[in-house]
Amino acid sequence: MATLQNLVSGFSLDLGPLKEPLGFIRLLEWVFTIFAFGTTGGYSGSTHFKVICTQKEKEVTAVFGYPFRLTSNPYQIPNCNNTPGNNTYLQGDFSSSAEFFVCVGVFGFLYCTATLILYLGYQNTYRQSSRGPLIDLVVTAAFAFLWLVSSSAWGKGLTDVKWATNPTNLIQSCHERCEAGEFPSMGRLNASVIFGFLNLILWAGNCWFIYKETPFHKDPNPPATAEEGAAPMP
Repeated sequence: MATLQNLVSGFSLDLGPLKEPLGFIRLLEWVFTIFAFGTTGGYSGSTHFKVICTQKEKEVTAVFGYPFRLTSNPYQIPNCNNTPGNNTYLQGDFSSSAEFFVCVGVFGFLYCTATLILYLGYQNTYRQSSRGPLIDLVVTAAFAFLWLVSSSAWGKGLTDVKWATNPTNLIQSCHERCEAGEFPSMGRLNASVIFGFLNLILWAGNCWFIYKETPFHKDPNPPATAEEGAAPMP
C-alpha cells in the first residue's frame, strides 16, 4: 500500500519528452505496434471458385482467417448430380508465424505503454540512475530483433497463405469442371507485414537515442568547469 502511495505521489505529468526523439519515437512505436497486430489478429477472408454443371454454375466458398490454421477450414465441392459433396479442407498450417508476430506486437504494445508512462510521469526517476536507461536499451534492442524475426517469418507465412488460398490452385482436383473465382482480399495482411518492418526500423533506430541516456555515451564537448579556469587574458 505504501509503495502504491509513493508511486502515485511521485507521478508528475510532463508532455515535454514527447518533443524529444526518445518520447516521440516511442509514441510512434506504440501506434505502429497496434496497427501491426491489429491488422493480423482480426483478419477473416474467403476464396471462391465455381463448379460448372450442364444446368447451372455452383459457387464454392472457402472461409479462413487468423490464426491461419487452414486445415481446420472445411468446404464442400458439390456434385453436378445434386448429391452432397464430401468435405474438402484448405491445406497448410501457418499459425506459428502468425501467432508469433501477433505476440511480439502485443508485448511490444504493453512495453510501449509502460515506458510512455515512465517517460511522461516519472522522467526524473528514469534519469536519476543509469539502471533505467540501460534496461530500456536492452529491452528495446531485443524487441528490434524480435520484429526482424517475426516480420520475416510472417512475410514468408503470408506468401504461403496466398498460395494455399489461390483459387487457381484449389481447382486442380476438379480442373475439368471448375473455374477459378475471385482471389481473396489480403490488403490488411500485406499492410501487417509492412507495419512489422516499419516497427523494426523504429525500434532499432530508437536504440541510439536510448543509448545517449546511458553512461556509455559521453558528450564529445563537455562544458568547461570552474576548476579548469578561464582562458588566459591576452
